[in-house]
Amino acid sequence: MKGNLLWFAFFAAAAGVFWWLGAQGMGLWQISKGWSLSNLLAVVFAILAGYEVGALGVRTSVRLRRGATGEVTMLVGLLRVVAGIAILTALIAAMGLLRAIGLVAAGFAGMLLGWSLQAPVSGMAAWALITLKRPFRVGDRVLVPSLGLSGDVMEIGVMYTRLNQVGGTIGSEEAIGRSILIPNAMLFTQVVINYTPQQEAAQFLDEVIVRITFDSDWDTAEEILLGAAREATAEIIAKTGQQPYIRSDNYDYGIYMRLRYMTEAMDRPRITHEITKRIFQAFQRNPKVDLAIPYVYSYRKSATEQRFQFPDTIQQPEEIAVGDVVDEAAEPLAPDKEAQVVELAARISDMGLLQPIVVARQADGRCRILAGEDRFRACKRLGWTRIPAIVKPEAT
Repeated sequence: MKGNLLWFAFFAAAAGVFWWLGAQGMGLWQISKGWSLSNLLAVVFAILAGYEVGALGVRTSVRLRRGATGEVTMLVGLLRVVAGIAILTALIAAMGLLRAIGLVAAGFAGMLLGWSLQAPVSGMAAWALITLKRPFRVGDRVLVPSLGLSGDVMEIGVMYTRLNQVGGTIGSEEAIGRSILIPNAMLFTQVVINYTPQQEAAQFLDEVIVRITFDSDWDTAEEILLGAAREATAEIIAKTGQQPYIRSDNYDYGIYMRLRYMTEAMDRPRITHEITKRIFQAFQRNPKVDLAIPYVYSYRKSATEQRFQFPDTIQQPEEIAVGDVVDEAAEPLAPDKEAQVVELAARISDMGLLQPIVVARQADGRCRILAGEDRFRACKRLGWTRIPAIVKPEAT
């Protein structure tokens, strides 16, 4: 700020000196009719002094209202461009070319203005249309699918619509406090979905999916789910008159129970959380129902648990080289046997080897298969070089 004052004093003094020289008839050099070098320099320094005053005013204003420092950079940059254009205009006027250059510049400016105003004019038309038709209003939650953007409308201006972004960094349906400007002109070419077409009835259908085991009590599970939804959405039920309900279908590890209910567009994450919490707590307290989870088999995990439980009775498998195993089956295999091996190889490729083979260690170090010939051939067909096996000593 002190620097602005010093530069202003310097430029103002310089402008005053050159103006005084011109008034005394000391033009230094006559550039054109009515313009001397002292006149030109006086105007240039006056413009620079005005720029410094403007920059000082911007910095003071932003500081008083505690604005961001980035605002100062932007506004001072605009003042700098205006000052540069003013100095260039003064130079052209001093050379007596302002009229000729002005006519040419006006033609280009007209073309440029017509091209550049297409979007602003479209934006103003869109603003007028939104104001009159009101497809959405301030406070509504809207979705722009083509942009992958949703947000709460904070302001509908002449040129831009400002949204408070929903989701984004947290991947949820809650507003995150990040403003997004959408040019109104885009609204003529984009599909905009309004989640809240009527602010006094801004509800829509939602669901929470719960997976229960096959041996759970169906009626008890339904009672828990419906009770949770009724408690969490009591006010919405009173407004809409629509009760929650359940739809269901089977899946591999149990039953999908789809709890459907009316929810508030602006409060969906909280309502979903409340319903899920109530269901989980009720399931924990009630022995008649249980949550189903996918069953993932892990051979090493089960072997570890077995070793812990029966350390004296369970022999642990070890990995042996496929080349060390003697396959005593006749080759080639019968067609039906070959088909069984191919099918088994496909299952092992998808799920892994669920049970090790059993072999006997011979005196020469090689292993003879005691159990699991088909599993061994399937793994060999898959190109395995090592295979889990329970190794027994060779009987003598």
